[in-house]
Amino acid sequence: MKIPNNTLRGGFTLLEMILVVSIIALLLGVAINKMGGAFDFGKEVRVKADLQALTTALKMYNAQNGFYPTTEQGLKALIAAPTTDPRPRQWHAAFDDGKLPRDPWDNEYGYAFPGKHNSKSFDLFSAGPDRQPNTPDDLGNWDAAPDQK
Repeated sequence: MKIPNNTLRGGFTLLEMILVVSIIALLLGVAINKMGGAFDFGKEVRVKADLQALTTALKMYNAQNGFYPTTEQGLKALIAAPTTDPRPRQWHAAFDDGKLPRDPWDNEYGYAFPGKHNSKSFDLFSAGPDRQPNTPDDLGNWDAAPDQK
């Protein structure tokens, strides 16, 4: 038996499938582009939380010893007792795991005492997405509200 030529066949043509996949890809691209800002915002929030935790640890260090670690001793003074002067009278590890937090770009946080931005205290900062200190994208404790310093 011969099938007539005018019989309709079910399914999609290759052109229709390519069109649908292209539209889905376009929509995904727009969604990912819009979400990029949310990811950056999340990293900034994480930096602020880390800076707050480090600030608290440094203030505890100061309360116990009467001084902050020097710039040379750095944040490592929070996880290992300094061996250079001034040496703390009462030293306790600030972080149980013996590791300092790293910023979202996997860099160490910067520390300076006395600070350039906080001359009566310390500067604590992340070099930001460009990973270069002293550039406009740095995030530091000088950006915090005055009551958080």
